[in-house]
Amino acid sequence: MLLEGIETLLVLAQEGTMSRAGNRLYISQSAVSKRIAKLESTLGKKLISPSGRLIKLTPDALALIENVGPSFSELRGLIFEQQTIEDHSIIKIDCSETLVAGYLGKAFGHYIQKDKNFTITTHHTPVIIENVRSGQATIGCCAGYLAPHHGLHYQHLLDERFRIVAATALQSPPEYLLVNDLKNPSNLYQAAILQKAGITPLMEMDSYTAAAQLALGGVAPALVPESIISALKIDPIYCHHFDFLDQLTRPVHVIYRAKNAASPRVKTIIETIADAVATAI
Repeated sequence: MLLEGIETLLVLAQEGTMSRAGNRLYISQSAVSKRIAKLESTLGKKLISPSGRLIKLTPDALALIENVGPSFSELRGLIFEQQTIEDHSIIKIDCSETLVAGYLGKAFGHYIQKDKNFTITTHHTPVIIENVRSGQATIGCCAGYLAPHHGLHYQHLLDERFRIVAATALQSPPEYLLVNDLKNPSNLYQAAILQKAGITPLMEMDSYTAAAQLALGGVAPALVPESIISALKIDPIYCHHFDFLDQLTRPVHVIYRAKNAASPRVKTIIETIADAVATAI
C-alpha cells in the first residue's frame, strides 16, 4: 500500500489535479484522495494542499519525490522487464502527439492489421521518458531533447525542422511568436535561440496545433514543426523560413528499455516507427 501511495503522489505531481491523476491511474478522483490521505497518515506528513483547481505539493512531498521518485521508477521498470512479451501481450506505445499526427498515424493503421495487441497514448517528452523508465510504456517516441542520464536505449530518427506560420506575408523574422511551452525541459533550448534572434515569446501553448490555428486566425505568427504543418495541410504561402530556424531543429527519438528490444514484436514496432518517420521526410 505504501508503494501504491507513492505511485499516486508521483502521478499527481505530474498531472496537477486529482481528476487527471485518476484518469491516468484508471481510478476515481476519490480513490486518488484516499491513497494520498493514507500515505500522509503512514508518513505522518502533510503532502498536498489545494491551490485553486490545482493541487500544490508541500515541501515534504517535493523532498519525497526527489529522494524516492527515480528509485521507484527504476524498480517498476526492473519488475516490468521480468515480464515476458508474448504474442498476445499488450505493447504500450507512448508518443508525442505531434509525431502521431504528422508521421505515425498511417503507419500504425497498417500495423494494426497484423498485430492488434498494442495501445497508444500521447504525452509530452518528459512524461514519455518516465513512463518508459518505469515500465508503464514499452516504447516511447519523443520530440525534443531527451533529459540527460535517462538510462534508456534510443534511436535518433531525425532532426525535425520548424517553420513560422503566419496569416500574412513576412519579409523578416517577427518580433513576437506563439510558441510551445518553454518550461518543458525538452523545449528549453528554444528560448536561447529565440532570444539570440531578437524574438520574444508572446504566448506559450500546450499544443503546436493550437499555436498554428491561432497563427492562421491572425493572432500572431507561430513557431510550428513540419509534422504539424503536414498534418494540418497548411498551405506553403503561410509558412516562412528565416536563417535562425536552421539552428532550431528538434530531435526525434524512439526510446525503450534494452531488455524489451529483444522481443521480436518490440523490434518490429520500433522498425515500423523508424521507417514511417524516414518515409515522411
